[in-house]
Amino acid sequence: MPEQPPIGPVDSSRVPRFAGFATFARLPRLDQVERADVAVVGVPFDAGVSYRPGARFGPAALREASRLLRPYHPELDVSPFAETQVVDAGDIALNPFNIGEAIETLQSEAEALTAGGTRLVTVGGDHTIALPLLRAAAKKHGPVALLHFDAHLDTWDTYFGEPYTHGTPFRRASEEGLLDTEALSHVGTRGPLYGKRDLEEDRRLGFGIVTSGDVMRRGVAETVDALRQRIGGRPLYISVDIDVLDPAHAPGTGTPEAGGMTSRELLEILRGLRDCNLVGADVVELAPAYDHAEITAIAASHVAYDLVSLLSLGKGE
Repeated sequence: MPEQPPIGPVDSSRVPRFAGFATFARLPRLDQVERADVAVVGVPFDAGVSYRPGARFGPAALREASRLLRPYHPELDVSPFAETQVVDAGDIALNPFNIGEAIETLQSEAEALTAGGTRLVTVGGDHTIALPLLRAAAKKHGPVALLHFDAHLDTWDTYFGEPYTHGTPFRRASEEGLLDTEALSHVGTRGPLYGKRDLEEDRRLGFGIVTSGDVMRRGVAETVDALRQRIGGRPLYISVDIDVLDPAHAPGTGTPEAGGMTSRELLEILRGLRDCNLVGADVVELAPAYDHAEITAIAASHVAYDLVSLLSLGKGE
């Protein structure tokens, strides 16, 4: 029996964009389709934050902002919802009072969702969720290359003695052997640190750093070329903390830092990775209580759309 063509978004010529259920890009739910090549899934969890809370409301805000997304991506020349079956898999509910249990639950749920070949774009939630998502990805693909867009390193050891927070996921991931240490990059980092030792320990873990200033000085094309050389053909996981953007472009986040990238720079860098072997991604730290006119939510929804489009181009190969 031939495979059924993908079911796409709600037709905006029949149902206005401001009406109807707020799934990502108005796509069908997971329970409405026979298969899912790519699933957008929310994780409304922010128990790991160290400053401003509120990212637990990020998935809902991103879905609302995604209503205006359209089915054809001209820069990548792809219609992601026609090429692959993309769905909204709803939210994964985690225990907000027990971070250890929450991490275990998310890893289990991510493994279940991807068992049949579905690839995830996960919407947070705070950056703590990257660790269980990387565990699930590495279990399937082996140690993965990591491209980490963030104002911060997120390779600190502990906060107040706690090893699992939004500032520690990539230290834990490195210690657990989830990452390919030859292909790790931070992009967009900036701002003060606790000391020079932060950079030394980060380098010891295998990370290369492209600061937001580097992106400005070198430009997008040179930045993309350097990242592609580092990644090669390895299975790639992309983690985007929306605070990689300057607060002018993303005020709605928990730990904003001045001097960040523009949304245009971020999207253009992502589009430059079109031939990479992307196996999963997340967009985190959208905290709508601090947003204005949906500026941050709109940026985050476009980032998620570009990640879905990249996965559609790869088709799981």
